Amino acid sequence: QVHLVESGGGSVQAGGSLRLSCVASGYSFTRHCVAWFRQAPGKERERVANIYTRDSSPEYADSVKGRFTISQDAAKNTVYLQMNSLKPEDTAMYYCAAVFALCLGRWSRDAYNYWGQGTQVTVSS
Repeated sequence: QVHLVESGGGSVQAGGSLRLSCVASGYSFTRHCVAWFRQAPGKERERVANIYTRDSSPEYADSVKGRFTISQDAAKNTVYLQMNSLKPEDTAMYYCAAVFALCLGRWSRDAYNYWGQGTQVTVSS
């Protein structure tokens, strides 16, 4: 049973930073695509970034390129999302998701079969 736990959310002012963590318990990210999604009230869940854990290759949504960085610590079985220059429009519940596969084209939430419970990020202007 794969169990993903997110942490690191909180409230910050615009321009601030947060680092989210996604830890997999009882499981190891070996050849997985691990993604961060976010969902704001009334909006669809959207992919923010993903990383293929075998080679740490990242991909980003255009809305966060240059501001967010996804990375991993294989020894800790953890994937991070460093978020800088935060904007009010980044406010959302952030979810970690994983699938034992390459990341190619995995933009949709349906492409992932393991999910965490989410961590709230609130950015005030």
